[in-house]
Amino acid sequence: MPTERALRIGVSARLLHHAPQELGFRNKTLQYIEQSLAHWIMEHGAVAFMVPAVAHDSKHAARHLKVEHVVQELDALVLQGGADVAPQTYGQAPIDPRWHGDVVRDRYELALLRAFVAQKKPVLGVCRGAQLLNVAFGGTLYQDVATQCPAAHAHVDTDLYDQLEHDVTFLQGTQLTRLYPNASQLRVTSIHHQAVAELGKGMVVEAVSTLDGMVEAIRWNGDAYARGVQWHPEFHHGRDALADSSPIMLDFLEASRAAALQRLASGLEPDPRVPRAPLRLAGA
Repeated sequence: MPTERALRIGVSARLLHHAPQELGFRNKTLQYIEQSLAHWIMEHGAVAFMVPAVAHDSKHAARHLKVEHVVQELDALVLQGGADVAPQTYGQAPIDPRWHGDVVRDRYELALLRAFVAQKKPVLGVCRGAQLLNVAFGGTLYQDVATQCPAAHAHVDTDLYDQLEHDVTFLQGTQLTRLYPNASQLRVTSIHHQAVAELGKGMVVEAVSTLDGMVEAIRWNGDAYARGVQWHPEFHHGRDALADSSPIMLDFLEASRAAALQRLASGLEPDPRVPRAPLRLAGA
């Protein structure tokens, strides 16, 4: 029997409540993962597992498979980007009907996030995931940057999509500067119209947009690993002008392995195999 195993990384699902008819799923809800995100995890030697949301009409699944049971089988969680966080999730009303968000996904991901944190397993949020992480700890969001922060530069362009770029500045003394020791400013993708407003309890800002100071990276200073980045590191592959995405994933996976090894040493890990160290790409 093998004595080692790959790290098992859960990925929250994107939800498509009204699938286009041409996809052939009439009146069905789709749950999916964007492949660049899965590849970002897998290229470093970990295995990505999408964690499906359990709908209220799935009585049998909801009754027999609690979220804590799912979390117990995984080493860490990545929260994907996607639909807006619903304003009601952080105690506000939508200032525009277009920004009502997805409260169903919010509830599902918040339950996952809190269960991972409770079991002291690392969480990494990307774009929407970073925003949800802030909300989970009592923070709020700008529902629309252009409306509520008119002095801000454009953070989203529907035509350019992931080709829209801007610089971010790392705040000195934060852990993010340790991951990028040779640069205090890097270029990233920008695909968001919402952003962190009031910080959640225990949240620390690690990077801001160089041009307007909008929050671009946060970290929880509690007793478990939880970090969020507003940009999409998984879209940086092969684009030399953008920040290398490997340091963020390697740090996350190394924290995931350290937590798993601690559980193993304490007799709390049901799988006796040792989790393998993450793979470093050539030049990373």
